[in-house]
Amino acid sequence: MAGEYEAWTQEQLIARIHELEQQAGQTTSSNNGVSATNIAPVAAQDTPTSIPFRKPPKAPPKAFDASKYSSRLIALKFAYLGQKYNGFEHHKNNSTPLPTIEEELWKALVKTRLINPIPTTGDTADYNKADRKTFATWDREGADVNWDGCEYSKCGRTDRGVSAFGQVIGVRVRSNRPLPKQPAKEPESQENPPAAEDELDILDSEPDAATKHFNEVTDELPYIQLLNRVLPPDIRVYAWCPNPPENFSARFSCKERRYKYFFTNPCFAPVPGSAGTYHTPSSPMREGTLDIAAMQLACESLIGLHDFRNMCKIDASKQLTNFKRRIFYAGIEEVSPLSVPSYLSHGAIAPPDQPKMYAFVLHGSAFLWHQVRSIVAILFLIGQRLEPPSLVQQLLDIETNPTRPKYEMASDAPLVLWDCIFPHADEVQTSEERETGYQDRLQWVYVGDEGGVEPKSKTSPSLAGRGKWGRGRCY
Repeated sequence: MAGEYEAWTQEQLIARIHELEQQAGQTTSSNNGVSATNIAPVAAQDTPTSIPFRKPPKAPPKAFDASKYSSRLIALKFAYLGQKYNGFEHHKNNSTPLPTIEEELWKALVKTRLINPIPTTGDTADYNKADRKTFATWDREGADVNWDGCEYSKCGRTDRGVSAFGQVIGVRVRSNRPLPKQPAKEPESQENPPAAEDELDILDSEPDAATKHFNEVTDELPYIQLLNRVLPPDIRVYAWCPNPPENFSARFSCKERRYKYFFTNPCFAPVPGSAGTYHTPSSPMREGTLDIAAMQLACESLIGLHDFRNMCKIDASKQLTNFKRRIFYAGIEEVSPLSVPSYLSHGAIAPPDQPKMYAFVLHGSAFLWHQVRSIVAILFLIGQRLEPPSLVQQLLDIETNPTRPKYEMASDAPLVLWDCIFPHADEVQTSEERETGYQDRLQWVYVGDEGGVEPKSKTSPSLAGRGKWGRGRCY
C-alpha cells in the first residue's frame, strides 16, 4: 500500500486524505448513536440521585474497662460559688429545684472516667458505657449519684447559697501507674532443675522498670485539668493530695473547720439627713454603721467549749442532744484593700476610705446547723448597738436562757467555708482537751506546682505549654 502512494501526485494524496477523513467522521457518529441508544438508559438508572444515601449505623460506644487501670486514694481541694446550687450534699431520691455541688462533682468524675461506681440493687445504669447522650440526660434531668466502691468522703456540708474556698473530699480514682505484670505460667518440665526454677521465681517477683520509676506526682494523670474541663465555671479544683494518711476520711480526719463571713461598714447606705439617725442606749447611731469594737468584744465570749443551742437551728428529725462545740478563734478582721496604681494615691483622686470590708472569722472543731449565720445575726445587733456585747454570754448560759430567742439569721451569700484542717493522728485531741487550733499536715499539690499542671507537649512545638493534648490549661 505504501508503494502505491509513492507514485501518486500531490493532488491525488490530498484527495485521499479528504476521503479518509470523511470515513472517520461517519464511523464516529455511528458509534455515538449506539452509545446514546444503548448506554444512556442504563446510566439513567444508575445515577446517584436515584439511590438515596444511607449513613452507616453508628457503632455502639465501647465499654470502658476499669480493670485495665490501677487506682489510688487521693484528696481534692476545690472552691465553688454556692448561689446557683442547692447546697453541697446530694440526697438520693430527693429532687431539688437546683443542682448540688456533690452532683456536679460526681458527673465530672464519671465523665473523665476517674471513678467507676458499683451499680446498686435495682440500678440499671451502666457507667462503663456512659456517652454524651447519657451525660446530656444527667445535665437535663439530674443524675442518681452513686459513690459505691469509690471510698468517697466529704468534709463540710454547706447549706444552700453558701460558698466554699477550701472544701475537701476524699475519693479513689483511676491512676496512671502501670499495673504489675502477671508472671507467665511456664509448663512443667523435668529439664529445669529446682535451683533454676527458684531463680525464675525471684526474677518474676521483681517489679518492672516502668512501675519501679513511676513518680506519684509528676507521672500521674492531671486530675485538676481533667476535672476543670468538665466542671461548671463556678466550681474549680485547685489542689490535690497524692498521699493521704491510712484510713483517711475527709469528714472524720478533719479536726478544724474555718469560716469567714464578709460584710462592709457601713453595711448599707443610710437615709440622708436626720432621718438616717437613730438613738441607742449609749449614743445616737447612723443607720448602717457598725460598732466594730463592740462586735470584737462579743467575739471573745465565743472562744472555748460552749453549748450553742441558742445560736443554731435545731433539726427535730435528728434528735440531737449534744450542742457543745469547741471554738478555737473568733474575731473581726479588716480585709486588706486591693493594691492600686501609685498615681491614684493623690488625695484628689484617691479611692474613698468608706465603706471598708470586714470578715468575721470563726475557727472551730465542728459546727451546728446554721450556727455561723446565727452568730453573725447576733453580732450585727451588737454592732448596731441594739444589744450589748454581753448578749453572747447570756445566750451561752443555758440555765438562765434554756430556749432560743426569736431572731432572723444573717444572709447566706457572704458566708464562705474558708479552709479545712487535717492534723497528724498523734496531734488529735478531744474537744474537751484541745484549746488551740491545729495546723494542716496534708501535702497538697497546687495548680502551678510540679505535678499540678499538665506536662508540655513533646510532639509539636506549636502545642508547647498548652497542655498534654494541646487543649490549653484550665485553672
